[in-house]
Amino acid sequence: MRTKLHYCFIVLAWFVGVHSALAQVTNLGIAPAGGQSVLYWPNSPTNYVLQTATNLSSTNWLTARTAFAVNAAEVTNAAPAGFFRLMPTTTPAGMALIPAGWFTMGDTLDGESDAIPTNVYVSAFVMDVNLVTYGLWTNVYAYATSHGYNFVDAGANGGTGTNYPVETVDWFDCVKWSNARSQQAGLTPCYYTDAGFTQVFTNGDNGTTVYQNLTVNGYRLPTEAEWEKAARGGGIGRRFPWGNVIHTNQAQYIACTGCYSYDLGPNSSPSGPSPVGSFDVNGYGLYDMAGNVIEWCWDWWGTPYGQPTTTNPTGAGPGSNFRVLRGGDWNDNAIDARCASRINSYPPQVLNDVGFRCVRGF
Repeated sequence: MRTKLHYCFIVLAWFVGVHSALAQVTNLGIAPAGGQSVLYWPNSPTNYVLQTATNLSSTNWLTARTAFAVNAAEVTNAAPAGFFRLMPTTTPAGMALIPAGWFTMGDTLDGESDAIPTNVYVSAFVMDVNLVTYGLWTNVYAYATSHGYNFVDAGANGGTGTNYPVETVDWFDCVKWSNARSQQAGLTPCYYTDAGFTQVFTNGDNGTTVYQNLTVNGYRLPTEAEWEKAARGGGIGRRFPWGNVIHTNQAQYIACTGCYSYDLGPNSSPSGPSPVGSFDVNGYGLYDMAGNVIEWCWDWWGTPYGQPTTTNPTGAGPGSNFRVLRGGDWNDNAIDARCASRINSYPPQVLNDVGFRCVRGF
């Protein structure tokens, strides 16, 4: 096995020319992502899919569908005495890879009763680096309304430029918009009005039953578990995406240094959101995972987390009347900007501090 591994990595370095790059990166990881295994590291626009074949001259390289830790040196569909190679796969522009894996969802740092820590497994996905901007919203909105879509609200600009986050959008309109974004990009929509996934959700709002197909590649809202895993940026046990204290140079929120020991201020009362990307990224390269505008998630609200499963949970189900919102906003305090903070809202409701971002599966 030692000989095979040694030769394996010689082939990998020769094939993709990454031998010098690999020596310079940190936090290198390998994780299952749907039907493939991805080699990744933070903030790299290119990831690599692991493939296997019986000889180097083969034209039939197969995707290694299950990979374990690199030091275990095992790929389930590799042939005896096989060879491995890495094929580059590019993360879509404007999105970041969130690798598959277990993480601790929730915390008890501030006495939250609805965020009791639990271990959750989330499959790999990609997420918008930024909140959906008003510019992107209006672009897709124009496409959608000319292709049979109907919206209750046209959305509002959070500021004076198109690079501010869109706001005043209800949950149903965000879901329909995600479908339109998928179709505009030539991807398969995720949301339907029937359990057989034959009727794409293009019209309807309050009272419409929406079904999501997680096996397709279109844009969709993150699940609550996906959102929190992404917000934590690979960090463990931290209050915020970057650490345990917050400062106004890290997020757009109402700062009150006398209210919370972890709020370093200075005291502030913003009158609206900031342009997307105004603050530092987290460990996965995502902006505004705390503050600015709070974000719709897919899940129905449940306490603590709804659906009782530890693998890709998707919410409490339609017995609830509310959907989950995550991340805090410019009109909230520091306590609401924490990674584990959870609130809910009636899905048809629109507010001037509520927006969203999209994810895509593999």
